[in-house]
Amino acid sequence: MSNPPLYGKLVPLDREVHKKLRLNVDANTVKRVQTMNSLFVAAAEFAEACKEFPIVFVRVGEVPSDGSRQAVAPLAVMGLKSGSNRFVDKDGKWTANYAPAYLRRYPFSMVRVEAGSDQLAMCFDADWEGFSETEGTSLFAEDGQPTEFLVNAKNFVESFERETERTRLACDELVKLDLLQDMRFEATLPNGEKLDVEGFMAIDEEKLGKLDDAKVVEIHRNGLLSLIEMHRVSMGNMPRLAGLEGVAAQA
Repeated sequence: MSNPPLYGKLVPLDREVHKKLRLNVDANTVKRVQTMNSLFVAAAEFAEACKEFPIVFVRVGEVPSDGSRQAVAPLAVMGLKSGSNRFVDKDGKWTANYAPAYLRRYPFSMVRVEAGSDQLAMCFDADWEGFSETEGTSLFAEDGQPTEFLVNAKNFVESFERETERTRLACDELVKLDLLQDMRFEATLPNGEKLDVEGFMAIDEEKLGKLDDAKVVEIHRNGLLSLIEMHRVSMGNMPRLAGLEGVAAQA
């Protein structure tokens, strides 16, 4: 089982093996992303995420059903340098108004049991220091049934998986329409340091403008046009993020 970014050792949750497992909900999960300069965001999050982060698209392999087409995914950018997250302060506190669901679901996740399988298992990060058998909130009751806390956590990660699938379909449509292009962002910090950010994609404005009227109506009605507009708005946060990098460099 491969582990997605942020997670250490994902283990399927078992009511017998883990019947005594507890989670310290006050443990600071934010410190896990201190050195991550981007996080996945689902389409449902664009409305909030676009207010604070640039939302870009990156290549993540090939579409399983069509090896000739590239798969892409949206990321909220939180730092323009490798290993920098400008929305986590020195005390490990999240400073943005919005935190992506990818972070909020931690330390749980739904993971496919086998590659290509539709079967999902509720997993937890066994490397997370917040887990123990002596302190925190119980995951299972005395009779072995999930506690209300675990039921709520499972509902959240299942909802996240559904939104992830919806996002995948939206991104697949962007690729089909050939609306994405490779981009780069350049900036000079107050200390003279130059930033040159590559490896991401954004909407090709020229191709978007050339879509025929029928297609524009179609993507308006299916919600894709709204996502495109929120992505375009979010790109205005690039200079702001460069400003945060400049403040960090001066500090």
